[in-house]
Amino acid sequence: MIRHEELFLRISPDKFHFLKFILEGYDNMAILSSFDMARGLVRLRYLSSSRCDLLLLLASIAGKLSSSNQHA
Repeated sequence: MIRHEELFLRISPDKFHFLKFILEGYDNMAILSSFDMARGLVRLRYLSSSRCDLLLLLASIAGKLSSSNQHA
């Protein structure tokens, strides 16, 4: 049986399309949808078999998902 999972993230609202583009580039590793864009909440739906790869990808781009004016 194929299992699907969900992950909720808070990102900068202006980074939604960036994240969508990245996920599409990884052969639609996850399905991205907005949950509460005013607060930057998004939902990722993915196959449980992709969890490790998805978390590694998100960790590698985490700094790019925050607001443009919050550079460290």
